[in-house]
Amino acid sequence: MADRPRFGPAGVPPTFIERKASLADVPRLLREEGLDAFEYEAIYWGGKPQISREHAEQLRSSARENDVWLSMHGSYFVNFCGDRGVVEASKKRLIACATAAEWMGAHVLVFHTGYYGKRSPDEAFRTCVNILREVVEMMQTLGIRNIKLGPEVSGKSAQFGSLDEILGLCEAVEQTQLVVDWAHLHARDMGRFKTVEDFRKVAETVENRLGIEAARDLHCHFTKIEFTEKGERRHHVLDEAQYGPDFAMLAKVIADFKLKPVIISESPLLDIDAIKMRDILRSLL
Repeated sequence: MADRPRFGPAGVPPTFIERKASLADVPRLLREEGLDAFEYEAIYWGGKPQISREHAEQLRSSARENDVWLSMHGSYFVNFCGDRGVVEASKKRLIACATAAEWMGAHVLVFHTGYYGKRSPDEAFRTCVNILREVVEMMQTLGIRNIKLGPEVSGKSAQFGSLDEILGLCEAVEQTQLVVDWAHLHARDMGRFKTVEDFRKVAETVENRLGIEAARDLHCHFTKIEFTEKGERRHHVLDEAQYGPDFAMLAKVIADFKLKPVIISESPLLDIDAIKMRDILRSLL
């Protein structure tokens, strides 16, 4: 669990890339900006780790030295509700990501569970529970025990991943951690977050279902988002006031409940908006 609210980007900020920073440089550069979390993006990985163990362990060492909380976003090419071949490939991709995440000392492996397809929501839920249990068993057999699998709330109505569904997965499967993408939840529910109370209800639901520690130590993604009747369409920066949700409302809930979430910025301005969110929360604390 995080010792305090932490903020950081989803992936290496463009300015770091322009400076030709190595992956091991990223935690130090984030600390120089006053950030203390980093989500490594493994979103296009196949069935084998696409980072060497040496480079992963260098990132681990640098993150520890600079007190940066590491997580990983796993492959987008995962669908637990596909046919047998798709499911087996999905499991291999998650294991590849989990292997590298263990090397680098990440705390949670975030992933999307897939699409309903022709399955009913109930059938999709049962399927996802069974497959997720199989993945956890494979991880434990391989000795991967220090990282949790983080099924993420999804942003489109065709995707498995309502808040209730993800809570259910975490209730049913060990070695998992809820991942709340507030923008996805906002888009999936057609503009859900209009008041502070709307955010508070989510925190209370998590506490009631998973316990006080789960609510206090949430792993979160945040950005402004544009959506249609089908759900999420495009991420936007915090300064675009015409889009929601409003981080200041979430910050009020974090302050009032004394939560200690990890907030990962998925804004087009990765580190810049992470810094803005950090400063909004600090102004309340």
